Amino acid sequence: MYVKILDRYILKSFITTFTTVFVILLLIFILQTVWLFIAELAGKDLDLILILKFLLYKMPSLVPLVLPLSVLLASIMTFGDLAENYEFAAMKSAGISLQRIMRVLTLFILFLSGSAFFFANNVIPYAEYKFINFRKDIAQMKPAMAIAEGQFSEVGSYNIKVNKKSGENGNFLTGVTIHKKTNIYDGSKNVIKAKTGELISNDQSNILKLVLKDGYYYEDIVPKKYEDRKKLPFAKSSFKKYIINIDLSQLNATSEEEFKIKDTDKMLTMNELLYTLDSLNANYRKEVISISDNMYLRMGNTYSNFNTSKVNTNSTLTPQLLANVSLADKANLLNLANNYNTNNTFSIESYKAELDNKIETINEHWIAVYDKFVIAFACLLMFFIGAPLGAIIRKGGLGLPIVFAVTIFIIFHFVNTFGKKVAQENEISPFLGSWLATMILFPLAILLTYRATNDIGLINMDRIITPIQKFIKKILPTQNE
Repeated sequence: MYVKILDRYILKSFITTFTTVFVILLLIFILQTVWLFIAELAGKDLDLILILKFLLYKMPSLVPLVLPLSVLLASIMTFGDLAENYEFAAMKSAGISLQRIMRVLTLFILFLSGSAFFFANNVIPYAEYKFINFRKDIAQMKPAMAIAEGQFSEVGSYNIKVNKKSGENGNFLTGVTIHKKTNIYDGSKNVIKAKTGELISNDQSNILKLVLKDGYYYEDIVPKKYEDRKKLPFAKSSFKKYIINIDLSQLNATSEEEFKIKDTDKMLTMNELLYTLDSLNANYRKEVISISDNMYLRMGNTYSNFNTSKVNTNSTLTPQLLANVSLADKANLLNLANNYNTNNTFSIESYKAELDNKIETINEHWIAVYDKFVIAFACLLMFFIGAPLGAIIRKGGLGLPIVFAVTIFIIFHFVNTFGKKVAQENEISPFLGSWLATMILFPLAILLTYRATNDIGLINMDRIITPIQKFIKKILPTQNE
């Protein structure tokens, strides 16, 4: 009966601390996200609903960073409070061991790890897909967001400035000035001015139509003769209606390639990743065979292009190989051989770069598979580091626990990022790169759990001080004598 009450008390303390820490850290990372995307959100006439959707789709990708750190900090704080208030001493005096105290929280962390795997496998891929496509949808729903009032905004090959925007989506423009980018070497400039304009977009198209009305078109003319350039000639024309087509992929400073990607590794569940990996590996093998056959045929054609009638092919010595060939033919053969060697070397390097890109893509998908398991195991690992560490340091609150938690998490995050980067470049296997950080911290979890269970401090000072004391005792009698 008393043990169940104690389990509820420990579980309630941990969940309360964990929830508070998780929310605070998530808000901090959200603010960092806003800072990273401030150029896309600021001064673009976005309403609150669109901004909230933008952050909502980005928020799930922050959970793999926030969740392990929250578990680590909450574990240190909870067990540090229990130890600092001598509650652990009371429990141990009642015959309750540290393993029994951690049992209910271990079950909770196992449930949390399973939920983290489900979240990483289902929610994050869907949110990532929605986030990338939502950035394009913003441009289609509110095409005027790329143009700010009273300042020049770069959109594709145009610099556009408007005095005022109106309409529900800011589609109607007043006082439009456009500088069209041209070849910087010929020194020409194109300027378009119009009284009014309208932005027209289509959800099914990537083309944004800018319709200008009642304006003028100015263009500098660069004469072929240099002396005529001093006259600064230009052409001017007026128009009642002028249409400019702008590629929507230029909006928000987001590349068109990013919008075209629909099946990146971050957007796929584990089953979809494994299916994609089968296709990628099969395609890689076909590419290797194709390149091998191509190089074999190329080398065969190279040999057939040589005029070997005068070449002593039976000779194995280089000086005698071209013994019966004239100097002119020797020069032609050597030049031809050098050209073929250069071409083949260039082809091999190109093929190698192509195969390296394919291997990098395969490694990225394997890393995405392992990441779904790493986040689940990281929660369990951080708990078995934080809980015994809190019991050892016997400090709760936000002081010393934050120092230990941030230090351990920085090590984990740095090693994890480094390992995945090296694995992506095929220096190590994707499995080792993804699990490298957990492999390094796993012995620390075992060590801390052992020391906390046996009531051993974080650092055993006796092992350091005792040899020094013995050494001093041996020296002091000698000095007295």
